[in-house]
Amino acid sequence: MDDKIKIAVNWASACGGCDVSLLDIEEKIFDIVAVADIVYWPVAMDFKREDILAMEKDSIDIGLFNGAVRTSEQAEDAEMLREKCKVLIAYGACACFGGIPGLANVSDRQDIFDVAYKETPSTVNPDNVTPQTSCDVEGETLTLPEFFDTVMALHQIVDVDYYLPGCPPPSERILDAVNVIAGYAKGEELPPKGTVIASGKALCDECERVKTKTEERITKIVRPHETVADQKLCFLEQGILCMGLFTRGGCGATCINANMPCRGCFGSTEKLLDPGAEALSTFGSIVGAGGEDFVTRAQMKSAVNNIKDPLGTFYRFTFPCALINRTVKDVGK
Repeated sequence: MDDKIKIAVNWASACGGCDVSLLDIEEKIFDIVAVADIVYWPVAMDFKREDILAMEKDSIDIGLFNGAVRTSEQAEDAEMLREKCKVLIAYGACACFGGIPGLANVSDRQDIFDVAYKETPSTVNPDNVTPQTSCDVEGETLTLPEFFDTVMALHQIVDVDYYLPGCPPPSERILDAVNVIAGYAKGEELPPKGTVIASGKALCDECERVKTKTEERITKIVRPHETVADQKLCFLEQGILCMGLFTRGGCGATCINANMPCRGCFGSTEKLLDPGAEALSTFGSIVGAGGEDFVTRAQMKSAVNNIKDPLGTFYRFTFPCALINRTVKDVGK
């Protein structure tokens, strides 16, 4: 049908779960099919890059881009979709914030290549061969995308219209996006640019666990596998770090309902500048022995040092968007 809107879906640096999540809406996918044609989705159908490159500017109505940007090819894909799509949606935590691939920003390309191709016990590479952007093989030049030092979220590369967070986005929020698409097909006005298709409040607002609001400090931090959490009591009051205070709601509290603390895949609410820094500051001020005695700096430091993998705890999905978003080697100045 010529009056159907056109949708493109692109997969960058991600696990593939976001593409699968589009199928998790089950029969509701027919609501999309009724109003839209998918004109580009290489992971699901036989589309080639040349197909979308041949299209006119703004000839695609809506683009769904999932995954972080790790390579030059992915950056080119982002720029390509931005040019061809009237509306571009960052789909999933990796596109919205950099996601789990963004944790690689504690290293650079050289460090990653050294581990992957030289230092692992199972690697046999006496000539220390690493991937190159081009090489000659039997008279032919073969090329690979450039591997960037830094992992980036989609909006750090191109202008983004809307954000659909989650790892992956849950069916309820995908259906919200479907309704937006259906409304757009009917000529309805789109939400304001920059809208996050999720709740505007923190996850704690929709969590049903009991919070006693005592003034007792968290004397010991435990990881989820080290205890059996009370399913009715707030995780923090049990000494289990939970990012629900610093994470946007709208996920349906899926992890909470499975008796696991929030990991932060919906990103922060608008009022938080840096959710990881906020969490580290908050937890650092409430952990450690206290009571009526003044908590010393040493006590606080000891308690915070008991937090295993602070980067993965506080910045599991948002490190590339943090105020300090990567490590930097000493370059002299």
